[in-house]
Amino acid sequence: MAMEVTATSGDKIRCDACPVMCYIKPGAAGACDRYANHDGQLVRVDPHILLERTVEQGGRVVPFHAGRDWDGKIVNQPDIFVTAIGAGTTYPDYKPAPFIVSSEVDGVDMVTVVTEGIFSYCGVKVKIDTDRHLGPETATVRAQGEAVGHVTTGEYGSQMLSLGGVHHLTGGSKKEGRVTCDTLMDLSNCKPVELTIDGGATVIVQAGRPPVVNGVAEERMRVGCGSATIGMFAKQWHGKVDEVVVVDDHITGVLSEHQAGKLLDIPDTGIKMKGRRSTPGRYFQVAEPGTGWGGTNISDPLSVLGPFNAREARPGLTMLMVSTTGEHSGYYVLDEALRPIEAEMPRDLQFSVERIQENCEPALCTVLFMAGAGGSLRAGVTDNPVRLTRSVKDALTRVTSGGAPVYVWPGGGITYMVDVTLMPAGAFGYVPTPALVAPIEFTLKLADYAALGGHMDHVRPLSSLKDGAEVRPMPYVPGRRA
Repeated sequence: MAMEVTATSGDKIRCDACPVMCYIKPGAAGACDRYANHDGQLVRVDPHILLERTVEQGGRVVPFHAGRDWDGKIVNQPDIFVTAIGAGTTYPDYKPAPFIVSSEVDGVDMVTVVTEGIFSYCGVKVKIDTDRHLGPETATVRAQGEAVGHVTTGEYGSQMLSLGGVHHLTGGSKKEGRVTCDTLMDLSNCKPVELTIDGGATVIVQAGRPPVVNGVAEERMRVGCGSATIGMFAKQWHGKVDEVVVVDDHITGVLSEHQAGKLLDIPDTGIKMKGRRSTPGRYFQVAEPGTGWGGTNISDPLSVLGPFNAREARPGLTMLMVSTTGEHSGYYVLDEALRPIEAEMPRDLQFSVERIQENCEPALCTVLFMAGAGGSLRAGVTDNPVRLTRSVKDALTRVTSGGAPVYVWPGGGITYMVDVTLMPAGAFGYVPTPALVAPIEFTLKLADYAALGGHMDHVRPLSSLKDGAEVRPMPYVPGRRA
């Protein structure tokens, strides 16, 4: 798409799409590879993405149901959904958004305002489905040796990372900012990135793919904590084994003591657990975190046991020990000295271990791009930016990113998160300030847009985009920069 040229230097033109303000010679692109000099005009290198055109060309789109009386069309109304991918930016802040497009939906006049936002205030939240200990909470996460984020609170069956943010992008060295920007862009574009955690593991993260921890691809996300596993499978163990211990770094479960075992009248076995007893059948801190059984650092599950109580235990008592994913398991029988001796696991117990594995969901990496839509974005929509914020909070304006739904955080500003796997490929770019470039769209009624002080003189009909006349990417050879 051609842009207005604001300055020249000989045969070069100056790009004003971001604060770097590159001078670009003919046939070359700027430092971001996103804008180029084509016959003296500043053009956006990538094509502007319109949903129906993507479908016609065989591109990937996110399937969704368009209504109760769906006629099979990808989009119910209008015929073309305008995304911000390839649209261009609003820098400097006073410029209206590149596309402010009006259309009629079910008899209502609507407007969609699209822009590629330049986000210095952005990051990603990474959910890694694994029981393996990746690193201590608050530990620094590094890419190419540079600090790009930290380990945050672990959640149910997942390790969580918080990467990026303005302090890593702008508050450290120039290399730290560049590496952080590259890492965020690759993760957001669903590319694999190798991360190392201080005092912890090396993990390869790719959105929508299994994590690779210390060179080993994860397969399963835990079925539940040790206690939950006891509750889920107690009936399947009843009458087949005397005791079950589900080893878990967080909450280890013991069948005979657990409420599920009590309701099934399973007798006490005299078992003694290490760690801190919480409630009956639930133990914390049976071992240190690690990459072994149930996210602990152990390879021998018997190390979490103390001696059996001779008043309740008996020779021949049977015990199943299993991890929360079923990856590790063992069957034991007490000898005359009440010591557990490993034995061949009966088939019906092996079946229960396989059932645990079956109930584990595939381990995946989830990447949520998170950003704050500030000055240039809001000013590109309206000359009174706070009204856009209020309109979003009042649900009068719908926010999307590359056509994908977003979650807008409560509180001040427009801080949103989006699942990058729902977005078209290559939706994210960068500028070397450094900052990420991401698409954002605001859709609302035309009357509401006028009321919030929108740039009404820049509203154009949707029909003006249908022929693609103003969506004119130039041929580009990688490496030809300003």
